[in-house]
Amino acid sequence: QVQLVESGGGLVQVGGSLRLSCAASGGTFSSYTMGWFRHAPGKERELVSVISPSTFSTYYADSVKGRATISRDNAKNTVYLQMSSLKAEDTANYYCAAATTWLSAMRNQYAYWGQGTQVIVSS
Repeated sequence: QVQLVESGGGLVQVGGSLRLSCAASGGTFSSYTMGWFRHAPGKERELVSVISPSTFSTYYADSVKGRATISRDNAKNTVYLQMSSLKAEDTANYYCAAATTWLSAMRNQYAYWGQGTQVIVSS
């Protein structure tokens, strides 16, 4: 069983930056694909970015490509999401999740989820 705890959310101005962190415990972190998803009011939960377990291959949604960087530190059991040039439409609850499927973009393949951290981008 993997437990995930996100942090780093908050209120940020349009054009600003932030870094989200997700600390994992209770499993072999280095064996999991890690993903960041977000859920905005009135919208479906959507994939933001994914990073593979050991080769650190990455995938980004078109909506954040060029503005987001996902990374992980397997020694610290932590995955990060750095976002810049934030837009109002980035406002959402951000969740990290763990999957055993390599570089999965499918939400239903993620077995473990954190409780989320809220990001509000205001002008």
